[in-house]
Amino acid sequence: QVQLVESGGGLGQPGGSLRLSCTASGFTFSMYTVSWYRQAPGKERELVAFITSAGDNTNYADSVKGRFTISRVNAKSTAYLQMNSLKPEAPAVYYCTAKWTLTGRLYWGQGTQVTVSS
Repeated sequence: QVQLVESGGGLGQPGGSLRLSCTASGFTFSMYTVSWYRQAPGKERELVAFITSAGDNTNYADSVKGRFTISRVNAKSTAYLQMNSLKPEAPAVYYCTAKWTLTGRLYWGQGTQVTVSS
């Protein structure tokens, strides 16, 4: 069956780094664009980063530009979000999505919690 599983969340230190992974199964991952979203309690969900199906184009929210890097390895059906220079913020759940732009089919992962605190 279709699965999109995030991992790598946890507690990060201000100024430190975390790397999130998003591993897909049950569909042709290489045909799908991938986005990372985050949502903190009481706040709207925010689009953090986007990558095309081939990995040749990326976009970032202004709040993370220069600090976060989205990438993917289609041979492993996995996308990543490298988060550097972490800032102390409210805990948020990070979700990855995979979207087939031809049909609009969209899959969501279950999310992984990220907390940045000293």
